[in-house]
Amino acid sequence: MAKNLPLKGIRVANFGWVWAGPVTGQTLAFLGAEVFKIESKTRIDLTRTLPPFGEGVPGPDRSLSNHACWAGNGSVTLNLKKPEAQEIARDLVAKCDVVVENFGPGVMEQLGCGYDVLKAVKPGIVMFSMPAAGLDGPLKGVRTYGLSLTSLTGLDSLTGYAGGPPIPVENAYSDPYNGILGAFPVIAALRHRDRTGQGQHIDYSQQEAVMHMVGPAFMDFAMNGRNAQPKGNRHPLGVAAPHGVFPCSDDDRWVSIAVITEDEWKRLKAAMSDPEWANDPRFESAADRVANIDDLHAKLAEWTAQYDDRDLAQRLQSAGVAAAPVFNVGDLLNDPHYRARGTYVEVTHPLGFKETIYGAYVKTSRTEAAVEPGPAIGQDNDRVFKEILGIPDDRYTQLVEDEVIY
Repeated sequence: MAKNLPLKGIRVANFGWVWAGPVTGQTLAFLGAEVFKIESKTRIDLTRTLPPFGEGVPGPDRSLSNHACWAGNGSVTLNLKKPEAQEIARDLVAKCDVVVENFGPGVMEQLGCGYDVLKAVKPGIVMFSMPAAGLDGPLKGVRTYGLSLTSLTGLDSLTGYAGGPPIPVENAYSDPYNGILGAFPVIAALRHRDRTGQGQHIDYSQQEAVMHMVGPAFMDFAMNGRNAQPKGNRHPLGVAAPHGVFPCSDDDRWVSIAVITEDEWKRLKAAMSDPEWANDPRFESAADRVANIDDLHAKLAEWTAQYDDRDLAQRLQSAGVAAAPVFNVGDLLNDPHYRARGTYVEVTHPLGFKETIYGAYVKTSRTEAAVEPGPAIGQDNDRVFKEILGIPDDRYTQLVEDEVIY
């Protein structure tokens, strides 16, 4: 089935590094594209250094995190500090449909692979650049990782306990967000190329993409002049109560509950067997409940603490109330729903150890993606350089000795 995936026949030269760029390659690969991650042993990619490692043995080919983040990407090694490697990179682009990169503006030009150069090599090339803040403007040279990017977008200003200072999100969530979202403009540009024969350079600002996550707060400021502050688990616009996470019977188990309409409040009361406290005049209307939200949450927490998180979530869902157990990572891996959908899959790495990585989060009705762990460094060197580019054996050997292919 994998042979007939939608992007079969599309080849991608992926200069992207760390997480965001490789996830764009991963998404395209899940749709059938052939993706080659261009990297070098002269500068080992950060994600290759992240533990845990296969069988507990450190090494750039053994990072389980890397194997999940880069699944779908192949790998070729080119020391792009050397002009001959840059020339080979351009030769590879000539055999590709798409180029992906997430360096700062100007880096690809320094490597001899700027858009003007590449479109001369391959006029129909689609180049996808995803710098932190775009290719122009006062912030174009800003250096970020996923964590600092959420500060630039306003997202960190909204996270934290009510009445307290901002508490930034703890992980680089913007990286995979941008990687997956970034595949869409690539596909749209390929469609445009197929219709017109014209390639294009996509200027994708990671900052502007992540800004969509603060949309409600932006609209509230634009329309009402209110500047959002950290609210803990309360509704971002203060129009729902209860709205939060509540303790359950087992240790560190929680359930999220959100009630917006009067009908949902009535359903929640019915699910609780209409306790006397729920009919307190302080909780009569939505406005009353919001005004007295701390007292409301305290009463609700006393009730939820009697129940198992999953059982309670199911009970409330059956009553028409938006509720869900708060999963930890172990829950995700063992959840029947995720197992049924193949959200996580166990694979055997070529080095011999078993590992669990992401399954294909892009699923199509006619085809099924082949999911393999992220690549060993340079695993595709022979195929790309000898077969696709036709480099003779003696020159190939010399390029390896000279650490051009390295």
